Amino acid sequence: MPWSLTIGRLGETAIRIHVTFLLFLVWIWAAYYRSGGSSAAWEGVLFVALLFACVLLHELGHVFAARRYGVKTPDITLWPFGGIANLERIPEKPSQELVVAIAGPLVNVVIALVLLVILSATLGGTDLTADSLAKIEDPRTSILVKLAGANIFLVVFNLIPAFPMDGGRALRALLAMRIGYSKATATAASIGQGLAIGMGLLGIFTNPMLMIIGVFVFLAASGEAGQAQLKEASRGLLVSDAMITHFETLGPQSTVDDAADALIRSTQKEFPVVDGAGHLRGVLTRDAMIRAMKDQGPQTAVIEVMQADIPVVEARSKLDAALKLITSAQVPAVGVVDVSGKLVGLLTPENVGELMMLHAARPERGAHPFGRAG
Repeated sequence: MPWSLTIGRLGETAIRIHVTFLLFLVWIWAAYYRSGGSSAAWEGVLFVALLFACVLLHELGHVFAARRYGVKTPDITLWPFGGIANLERIPEKPSQELVVAIAGPLVNVVIALVLLVILSATLGGTDLTADSLAKIEDPRTSILVKLAGANIFLVVFNLIPAFPMDGGRALRALLAMRIGYSKATATAASIGQGLAIGMGLLGIFTNPMLMIIGVFVFLAASGEAGQAQLKEASRGLLVSDAMITHFETLGPQSTVDDAADALIRSTQKEFPVVDGAGHLRGVLTRDAMIRAMKDQGPQTAVIEVMQADIPVVEARSKLDAALKLITSAQVPAVGVVDVSGKLVGLLTPENVGELMMLHAARPERGAHPFGRAG
């Protein structure tokens, strides 16, 4: 993920911190310093660091539960608003997704119970009141008490039935046991969007942070619904069923001026650069073309300004695997090749969007917009 720093690895999982989290720590230090001086500032940073250690353990709960079902987790990223475990795929069975979803909150339950037992043993229960646990932002409250209260809050908050919280994923898993994955995702996403709108409206009159969380939840729910729709649309299809087969190409010796001519006479936004044998060397996007025209001149060779690290797949590959490449590799297109490695087609985000629109408009339930893969 851009702007994230890898601070360690746990097996195959990289643990990363987004730079905005570091800025968040600076903001916390400054906020506590203004209210209580240097001592309060460092105490505030310590509390946030311990809290995010609990968040990391929460995400590791998801990771280890997913590993049980053969699902890998390339990385965990800590943000100011929490952590995200990047599972490579959703577990195959709804019951498995349910276990993975609740594994994180269960970790926070265990942490909270351990902290309460420690506090009970050391303080004799004198500091264990509902009022003290609720004051997790009060510098006078014990850090352990605040940490216990924060973990209880994390359990409750994450079990809200809205994507991307664990409660939304648990709800989707329970619904999928009865109505199927696609419908369950659409239903859970709609519920999540409704709750997000409610958070936003509540935030207008109470805490502006709720508005930010509401926007995040709404966008995440929309993205989850889109991913489910894309998965359903690509189910059973091959790359050859959805690829673009009519497109203009550029040679390694072509100039940006040549590319501009091709842009004018076609509707393409991505131009593959191929060598004499028809092998893909890279892709020149419209934006890169215009930028090169302005900064380097029209006689610049396209091979100097193209994006070279373009993945390729065979035409008989499964479409869903190719679509993941577009997202994971963050490329403008994926090249489609035949058995000899010659470019025969392209997959772009634009024609993937067209695939989804045709699937949604298709009146026959379960029919594929481009026919049946064979």
